[in-house]
Amino acid sequence: MKNHKTNPYLDLLAIPPGYLNIMGYVDESEVNGPGSRAVIWVQGCLRECPGCFNPDSWSFEINQLIGVEALVHKILSNPRNQGVTFSGGEPFWQAPALAELARKVKAAGLNVLSFTGFTLEQLQSDQSPAGVQDLLAQLDLLIDGAYVQSLAIHSPESLVSSSNQRVHVFNPAFKDRLTWASDQMEIHILKDGSRIVTGYQGQMMLADS
Repeated sequence: MKNHKTNPYLDLLAIPPGYLNIMGYVDESEVNGPGSRAVIWVQGCLRECPGCFNPDSWSFEINQLIGVEALVHKILSNPRNQGVTFSGGEPFWQAPALAELARKVKAAGLNVLSFTGFTLEQLQSDQSPAGVQDLLAQLDLLIDGAYVQSLAIHSPESLVSSSNQRVHVFNPAFKDRLTWASDQMEIHILKDGSRIVTGYQGQMMLADS
């Protein structure tokens, strides 16, 4: 999907209540947070960081609309999903729907992690997008900060992709479960034969069979 320069706020308003505009989804990822996780890549980001791993996620135009209830059902129908990770794109531009989804999966015993290009301080400010505080309240873990190519880290021992990024542990139960690495990679083969390559510094890459 190509990025476009129309008003992204109009595209956000085009998302029906109770729905998310996503770039992609995968089950059973082990490189996007602790344990086996469902990963949701949301559509839309204003930053356009040089070296971004998911430039197809920049556009805010509608890509794939999916209802929160349907997505919750999809996540919970796979017993191997122990948690959910929000990536993108910028998850906090769709904070209200993600907060609703997070509440529902946490009620079923799953944990929630989110990546964001914002800093935590920006999210806690009066200028943050709508619904941010509700989403923050549901998170067990937050990885904040935009990717900075000149500060990139390529290490099997690093949780983040560039040294300016931070891991915030909101749930103390995860203090000793910070074991994934930002430069690991995994390949998921879908039923139609297409593949999703994910994990390498947070990227999601679609490939034909």
